Amino acid sequence: MTVLCVCLQMANLVTSLCCVVLAAVVVAYAQRRSQLVARNQYERMGSDVTMQCGSLDNNTSVSWKVNGTDVKAQHRLEGPRLILTQVDLGHNGLYSCFQNPHGERRDTILLHIGIPPREPTVTCRSNTYPKGFYCSWHQLHPTYIPTTFEVDVQHNQRLLDVQKDAVHKNRCHVRFPEVFSSFPYKVNVTAVNSLGKAFTTISFEESSIVKPDPPERVTATPIRFNPRRLEVSWHSPTTWPDIDNFPLKYFLRYRPLIREQWQHVELSDSTSHTITDAYAGKEYIIQVAAKDTEIGTWSDWSVAVHATPWIEDPLPITSTTEVDVSTEAKTSPLPSSNAPQKAEAPVGRAARILTFCSPLLLGMLLLFM
Repeated sequence: MTVLCVCLQMANLVTSLCCVVLAAVVVAYAQRRSQLVARNQYERMGSDVTMQCGSLDNNTSVSWKVNGTDVKAQHRLEGPRLILTQVDLGHNGLYSCFQNPHGERRDTILLHIGIPPREPTVTCRSNTYPKGFYCSWHQLHPTYIPTTFEVDVQHNQRLLDVQKDAVHKNRCHVRFPEVFSSFPYKVNVTAVNSLGKAFTTISFEESSIVKPDPPERVTATPIRFNPRRLEVSWHSPTTWPDIDNFPLKYFLRYRPLIREQWQHVELSDSTSHTITDAYAGKEYIIQVAAKDTEIGTWSDWSVAVHATPWIEDPLPITSTTEVDVSTEAKTSPLPSSNAPQKAEAPVGRAARILTFCSPLLLGMLLLFM
């Protein structure tokens, strides 16, 4: 019985020692891990920056490296602190400090130089009226460090749900809570980073932001036997959700490439138009814009299309000279130098002799008279 008690006491002692050793290992690992993992430090461009080497005492001597090499930028050392003066983007990097004299690494800092955000530029537009609208924003000046945006939209003293765009990171979508509302919408966008924040607030009426997308599938075709006409057709934008209850009107512009001045035609709700005053044989450039019939502004211009009015095909011209020459060439080929020459007809030789002797005969007759 005594032996059993002694064994149990020894087992408890061994277990306790194992726990103590394990705790020491965990603490040492955590300390080592904290020294290896870099911590981020964000500083304003143009300022003086102080980096502290862990929690070392003020009289501890350390040395610093940046990206594995000695620090060459203008700096000074104050115990475990590295002080950089008038930092710029060239000071970005991974800084490590080592305790002297054994050179044991004590801390690692990833330095980011940037500037606080400024008021973002915010615009809102409804190209899916009356379904909803979207707002987009951007910074006019870069901050050089990660910057996020917080968005809230209010209508009639009520916060509306905001959905982030899946493609454009600086865009959100909002559904209209009601149509033909007389209450204005208020949109606030706040830019935030590690150095500060700034916000912009805009207010607008529902009708002022309605702007459709441009018409789609614009075509222009010549009309046969009509040298001054072009038939133009298009489709309403697919993003416009209810063309029957919220119809669009259209604005057509066209010009020949040889001129700079546009001609314009405004149409009610038709999606086609015949140009009747085109210059014959001249290439034209044509575009179309769209707008809600009652509210909002005109869309951007559609993709330009090019077309030329109908041109009559010229009749083929036959050259009689060419036909005669070719016929003669086939019926009377030039003889080759080796080919035998055909003898002249006798009648031809007699005629030449008679022509040569006729003046002599005439002179003899005159002597005898």
